[in-house]
Amino acid sequence: MSYSRFVAIGDSQTEGMCDGDDDAGYRGWADRLAEMLAEHNPRLRYANLAVRGRTTRQIRDVQLAPAVALQPDLVAAPLGMNDVLASTAISQVHRDLDFIYSELRKSDATVLISTFPNLARTVPIAKRIEARLLAVNEMMREFAMTYGFVLVDLHAASVLTDPRSWSPDRLHASPFGHQRFAAGAAHALGLPGSDPQWGEALPPRPPLTIAQTIARETQWARTFFIPWMIRRIRGVSLGDGREPKRPELTPVVPETHHGPVPLQEPGRDERRG
Repeated sequence: MSYSRFVAIGDSQTEGMCDGDDDAGYRGWADRLAEMLAEHNPRLRYANLAVRGRTTRQIRDVQLAPAVALQPDLVAAPLGMNDVLASTAISQVHRDLDFIYSELRKSDATVLISTFPNLARTVPIAKRIEARLLAVNEMMREFAMTYGFVLVDLHAASVLTDPRSWSPDRLHASPFGHQRFAAGAAHALGLPGSDPQWGEALPPRPPLTIAQTIARETQWARTFFIPWMIRRIRGVSLGDGREPKRPELTPVVPETHHGPVPLQEPGRDERRG
């Protein structure tokens, strides 16, 4: 397939959080996919309307109409993770997703969606939301079948249960994790030269000692989990006041390398924390 107008909507995952930074800018899986697509069609134009922290209802109300107005022939719309984290009623999530996806289906664009990796495998405290995450994943499979969408099954990808696929906050993919998502999307779309083994597990690392595990979990809770809980209690989002990083369709400059991002073993302090 050759696409010429690619639009991505969503939240921090699609914005590209933790694949770059606020100073240098964020890349992320959707940008990486756009670069891969541009290698096959240099005339590809790409817009990314995703903003961190957005729920499905906010995406429905703010991002959907501008995305459709850009007349895309490919839309990336993996949605729902912030609803899982915020304990939004599953019935409301389904209604909002159905509204968004039915509107995108009317556009005649190819629509790319995904399941979500099981956070309970990398964040033990996430076991309390595992049932909700699995319910949203089942919705995604049903929507893909009902509307004829392209599904990237991240939940089935062993590589995405490896901590090396995740940034230190464990909620956002690392550059390597974003690259694997992009590779999975390229394969699901049938892009020539895509990697059918994109989801394979990484070679194992030596296990941490009990002391190292306790130190790591304590550091993570202090640095990431507690501040996230405080923001949630206050009703504050990292996306408040932010605008999309790429609101208009613009040309893509292809990268020359799309193999897996080299993995670097963490330093001693990171192994402890």
